[in-house]
Amino acid sequence: MILIVDDLPENIIALKSVLEKNDFQVDTASSGEEALKKILKNSYVLIILDVQMPGMDGFEVAEAITGYSKAKDTAIIFLSAANIEKNFITKGYSSGGLDYITKPVDTQILLLKVKTFYRIYDQARRLNEMQESLLKEIDYRRDAENKKDEFISVASHELKTPLTSIKGYLQVLERSMKKNEPEKSYYHLKKAQNQVEKLNELVSELLDISKIESGELPLNKIAFSPEKLLNNAVENLQQVYPGCRICTEGKIPREILADEMRIEQVLANFLTNAIKYSPSNSPIIIRTKFDHHYFSVSVIDQGMGMDEASHKKLFTKFYRSEEVSNKIPGLGIGLFISKKIIERHGGKIGVNTEHGKGSEFFFQLPLE
Repeated sequence: MILIVDDLPENIIALKSVLEKNDFQVDTASSGEEALKKILKNSYVLIILDVQMPGMDGFEVAEAITGYSKAKDTAIIFLSAANIEKNFITKGYSSGGLDYITKPVDTQILLLKVKTFYRIYDQARRLNEMQESLLKEIDYRRDAENKKDEFISVASHELKTPLTSIKGYLQVLERSMKKNEPEKSYYHLKKAQNQVEKLNELVSELLDISKIESGELPLNKIAFSPEKLLNNAVENLQQVYPGCRICTEGKIPREILADEMRIEQVLANFLTNAIKYSPSNSPIIIRTKFDHHYFSVSVIDQGMGMDEASHKKLFTKFYRSEEVSNKIPGLGIGLFISKKIIERHGGKIGVNTEHGKGSEFFFQLPLE
């Protein structure tokens, strides 16, 4: 938009008419004070400013405009009926003006200058947009690179831990077998098997991340009993964590259509987190619910909960809160993968939590 500032109405009418006929949007002000009020409220590409006005003259208005951050880069063309001597022109440029037009105004010259300033403005705008886009891309790539380095570091550590344990248990197992100690041998074998299972879970999560990134996370939907799935998940976890107390609430009257293995993966992730982040022997509740459109599962724990800042980042890739990252092992991708699995089913996933008051992780699957 163009702002015309002149104390003579006839000059404003003439300039406004010419510019609007050439499809320019025009606003007007009849004094320097009125112009400044409008500049505070609106953005202008160009200001055509009369020099000789009562009250604030054009130079004073231009100096005030250049001091205002929102309008400091706005182009200003001075209008002057006289005084185009060197000192007068120098004062105009030092006040922030970019060009002069003498009165009476040659409309062809005015239009050429206005079009030039608009072209320059459009080029500058596009350059700024390109610069902002490049800066965002640089920041994104830098952030991605940092996350990648952090993930490689964490993944290397997490994979090395069970490998080291497996190696240790196998060495002890070998000594027990040489001494013909079957009970000890069996004990160390079970320990090694548990570490192999942990290693398998870590590798599976890494493969799932790769599939999600490439958009190739397949679903094998079948009709199955959620009750049976819940019982299997609980039984498997109680073998790994013998002291955990898991209770179920709610009736499951029918089968659902979904990828049974993937839904069990989500449920196992919820339950494992609940066990890890809760006090020993505190109860964990699995609550199920059917309505006309959804099958819902909630896993409720009595753990540490989390604040709102952590809550918002919880389902993002590689996120682990500082409070637990040094205490409890993990890659920070389980909930991210769970979110993608539920979303691929057309469902909803989320958490209700408060710091120090436990958490309720839930997902909903559409029945149709």
